[in-house]
Amino acid sequence: MTPNKSYKKVFIGISVLLVICFITNISLGSVIIPWLDTLSSLFDGAVEKESWKHIIINYRLPKAVTAIIVGSGLGVSGLLMQTLFRNPLAGPFVLGISSGASLGVAILILSSSFAGAALSAFLISKWGLVIAASLGSILVLITVMLVSVRVRDTMAILIIGLMFGSITSAIVSVLSYFAPADQLQQYIFWGFGSLGNLSWSDVLVFCGISLLGLLLSILAIKPLNTLLLGENYARSLGLSIKNSRFLIIMATGLLAGSSTAFAGPIAFIGLAVPHLTRQLFHTSNHKTLIPAVILIGSIVMLVCDTIAQLPSSQYTLPINAITSLIGAPVVIWLLVRKRKMLF
Repeated sequence: MTPNKSYKKVFIGISVLLVICFITNISLGSVIIPWLDTLSSLFDGAVEKESWKHIIINYRLPKAVTAIIVGSGLGVSGLLMQTLFRNPLAGPFVLGISSGASLGVAILILSSSFAGAALSAFLISKWGLVIAASLGSILVLITVMLVSVRVRDTMAILIIGLMFGSITSAIVSVLSYFAPADQLQQYIFWGFGSLGNLSWSDVLVFCGISLLGLLLSILAIKPLNTLLLGENYARSLGLSIKNSRFLIIMATGLLAGSSTAFAGPIAFIGLAVPHLTRQLFHTSNHKTLIPAVILIGSIVMLVCDTIAQLPSSQYTLPINAITSLIGAPVVIWLLVRKRKMLF
């Protein structure tokens, strides 16, 4: 997958910006570490304080890598959904994937009081939450995919996905109403999202799933470009709408579902990043857009995480709140500036 040559300088520029944001993200936090020591730690060199190297390698580096995986995955899945539904307000969670993950976690946390103490501790562990979120999102995704086989109208699938989201949200509301205060608080904290709870082994699993989703996205480049011409015209060119729809939905499910499972629900990245990318590159060719969205999504997520860390402070703001505070104004600004979204 080679980007358009005319955008070579732009790609070099945003790649350099990504490296700068990456190093800045690692160097800032409750303890501010100088850039030179940060770079030295990354290349296993000598640093002024040995504790800085431990902080960077075991805490900040996995979090920064997680931010890149989440930003790129949600950005690409948002691009896929906007192209599939030809709707500028479509995001990676319009199929109810996030709601399904939330339902799985809600059932696990809010019903854990019925389990024994040992079983409850295991269920609400990090991997327990990941498995519950994954199962919830997979269940909704399979249901939507089964529906997509029987329904010809793409917009109908969009509406069905939104209805599944409403149903799961209603179930979560009922569970929340009857849940004890401590369990409800734990569920709310999960909903804030977090990039800093993953070990290196967790990051490797997360990365593997996301790479598979990105591979499917690359395979879908030709169908995505053809769908821009309209479904009827795409059929006349010999494109199988059902197979293409299945491939795109599967890629979105892997990218958005894994991000929600490992980092919690992260808002607005999947909606805002594709539009930012289109404004910068002025193209609808997914051969250029997909690598560009990967880079810009990573940058935006690193910037949001850096802000959430509140450098020189012991406090960390919820990442979901920061992405919403940044993403929503960006979408509003684009709408006001361009009056219409580019497609």
